[in-house]
Amino acid sequence: MRVLVIDDDTGMTDLLTILLTPASSQVLTANTAEEGIRILLKEKPDVVILDLLLPPENGLQVCQQIRELSNVPLLILSDFDTPGMVAQALDHGADDYLTKPVSSGTLIARLRKLVRRSNPLKKTDPLTKPTI
Repeated sequence: MRVLVIDDDTGMTDLLTILLTPASSQVLTANTAEEGIRILLKEKPDVVILDLLLPPENGLQVCQQIRELSNVPLLILSDFDTPGMVAQALDHGADDYLTKPVSSGTLIARLRKLVRRSNPLKKTDPLTKPTI
C-alpha cells in the first residue's frame, strides 16, 4: 500500500509517516502541491492524503487538479472543520474529509475504506502486511 501525503508542514508529514508506516508498505511525502502532483504521476500511489493549506496554492484547486489527473482515492486532512469547507472539498473531488487532530486508528480505517472501495475485487487488505 502506497500512501502519498501532501502537506506543507514537514512536522505533519513526518508524524503521518511514523503513524502510517506500520500499516502501509510505503509513505511518500510532498511539501508543495507541485511536488505532490509530480510524485502522484510518477509513483501512482494507492491513496492520497491532502492538506488544504498549501501556500501559495489553493488546496481546493489542488484537489480538483488531482481529480482531473487521477482516480486515486483522495482524503482531505485539514484544520478547517466548517460544513461549508467539507462540502467544497467533496465537490472539488475529495472522497473523504477528516479534521486535525485525528487518531491514527480513525485515519487508517478511513484509508482502508477508500482503498477497499477503489478496488472492491481485491480479496486482501492492502494495509496489512502479508504473512507467510
